[in-house]
Parts: sequence; C-alpha cells; structure tokens
Amino acid sequence: MKQAKLRSFTFILVAFMLGCNEFMVVGVLSDIARSYHVPLSTVGFLVTAFAGVYAISTPIITTLTSNWNRYKLLMLLMTVFFIGNTLTAIAPTLGWLLFARIITAAVAGTIISLINLLVSIITPMDKRPMVLAWVGAGFSIASVIGVPLGTTIATLLSWHDSFWIISGLTLIVFALLVWLTPRDTPQVKGSILEQLALLKDHRVLLGIGITVAVLSLQYTFYTYVRPLITTVMGFSLTSLNWLLFLLGVMSIIGNEIAGIVASHNGVQKLSIVFIIMTILSLVLGIALGNKITGMLVLAALCVVVIIYGTTIQLVFISVAEKEYPQSLALATSLISIFANVGISLGSFTASTTVNFANLTMLGYVGAVYGLLAIGLSFALRRFYRK
Repeated sequence: MKQAKLRSFTFILVAFMLGCNEFMVVGVLSDIARSYHVPLSTVGFLVTAFAGVYAISTPIITTLTSNWNRYKLLMLLMTVFFIGNTLTAIAPTLGWLLFARIITAAVAGTIISLINLLVSIITPMDKRPMVLAWVGAGFSIASVIGVPLGTTIATLLSWHDSFWIISGLTLIVFALLVWLTPRDTPQVKGSILEQLALLKDHRVLLGIGITVAVLSLQYTFYTYVRPLITTVMGFSLTSLNWLLFLLGVMSIIGNEIAGIVASHNGVQKLSIVFIIMTILSLVLGIALGNKITGMLVLAALCVVVIIYGTTIQLVFISVAEKEYPQSLALATSLISIFANVGISLGSFTASTTVNFANLTMLGYVGAVYGLLAIGLSFALRRFYRK
C-alpha cells in the first residue's frame, strides 16, 4: 500500500516536472525577450512552437513505440527530456532555445501518456478518476509552484537558472521511476493502422474536439496572463508572483472538482461547465477594468477550464478498453496531443489578437471556442454510454 501511494506520488511528480518545463516559459517570456533583444510577440512563438511539435510528435512516437517494453521506453524518453531541458538552460541564442524546446516537446507527450497508461493499468477502477485527476493536477501544481518560482529566479538571477532547477528535478524523478515503475505490464499489440482505428470512433472525435476547444479558450487569455495582470490591471511585479500562485491554486481546485465530476457521470455535466466557462470569458474584458473583478474572473476561469480533463480522459480509456484494446496507449495520449493543438491554436489566436487589438479583447475572442465546446459537449452527451 505504501509503495502504491509512493508510485502515485511519483507519477504526479512526473506531471509536475513536465508542467514546469512547458509552462515556466509563460512566466519568463518578458525576460527571454529582453535577454535576446526581441519583441514579446516574437518569443510568444516559443509557446506556439512547443505545442505544435508536442501535438505532432506525440501520436507518431506513441504509435511507433506501442509494442516496446514500456519501462525501457519511459527511461529512454526521460533521458532525452533531460538533455533537451539542459540545452534549454544553457541556450545562448533564441535559435538554440527554440531547438532545445523542440527536443523536449517531442518526447514530453509520450512520457505523460505512458504515465496515464500505467495509472489505467495499475490503479483499481474505483480509484482511477481521482488518481488521473491528481496526475493532471501535477501540471496545475507546476503553475502554482513552478511558474512563480521560475519568475522569481528569473528576476533574482536569470531565466536560465529556472530551467537548471528542472534538470535537477528530472534526475530525482528518473531515480524514483527506476525504483517504482513495473518492468512488465500487459500489452495488446497491434499494427499502426489497427491502433489508429480508435480515431474513427465518433465519441473519441467529440472528446478530441472538446479538448482543442477548451485549451484554445484557456490559452487565448493565459498566453498573456502576465501582461494582463501587470499592464492591464496595473499590479506590480512584486504582486505578480503571488497572483500567479493564486491562479495555480485555482487550477488545483479545478483538478479536484474534475475528479469528483468524473466520478459522477461527468459527461452529462460538461455542458454546464462549458456554459459557465464561456460566460466568464465574455465578461473578462469588462472585468479587467478593475483589479478585484479582473482577478476574480481570471481565478474562476482557471478553475473551470480544468474540469473537463479527467472526464474526457476516462471516455478515451473506456472506449479503448472495450472496443480498441490495441489502441490503449494511443487513447491515453490523446488529451496530451490535442490539448497542445488547443494551446497552439489559442496562443496563435492571442498573438494575432494582440497584434491587431488590445489585451482586453482576448476574452471575447476566446468565448468563440467556448461556444464550440458547448455544442460538442451536447453531442457527446447524446452518443456516449458507459
């Protein structure tokens, strides 16, 4: 029992590590721009590029390696991740940094899909929703601790040092995985075409659409969350770290709610969540005119945009287990893949909006994605049966 809890903690720590690597860039975009003497909109491309590579590489690597021993594959990918993150830490130029980000993006998605797959195999069915929710919470915890910590270190030392800390954490996580990861787990092997059959299922396609829509909405505002807090609402840089911490806490609360919702017929409740999400996005522009209302709406958005994840992950796993067992590895990677499609689309939308309008317009643009999520959730309610 103690080892099972430690294993679950380690899986959450993997998600935290990956989250720090991916999201810390958001907190240090301004520092990167200054260090390379380029506009903020230029370094914003790092978020888009990372998400795009993540989305493209994850299904390719996951399907091509699905018949490999999962333990050995996980150790190999963790090694590549360590190399990519360390190259990020020492990047002397923007081109070098982009190359390093591509390396880590290429393997990060398959790492988290392997972790979710191990959870689905090892964890008893009744505990699966909450464990999956807490693995997802690892990313939120990264925003609570990792992003503000990265911002603080970047302010006191440099943004490079933020990524050196992640390299150190990666070594600790690697040692824990060597100790706790099962060497052999049950596998149903299939060809690439047999695995891809999962993507023909309309329930899976609806879940994919929801994932893209929700993350697009989230990153329409979250890509520029730092200037929203400081430039638009007028908070000081000293206050910024505490406010980012607050938003991260809200995301953790969202993950806890996600596990509860998923345990109680979550598919039927997603449309209500998305209606609330869309309304909050619509009022964001007006709310930003005041520090208190602006932060309240941002905090509420950080809760609701997280809730969908565990329910959709369980939909993917359930459909694969019952009808496409050869595609289980791919099923556990779909959230990671298409969340990053949404991140890429959302950050591109945000950058385009900022180029042609002001930051207060981001909420209105993001609400379009919210309306799409509402429509797709009603369709999923109709077609999905446990």
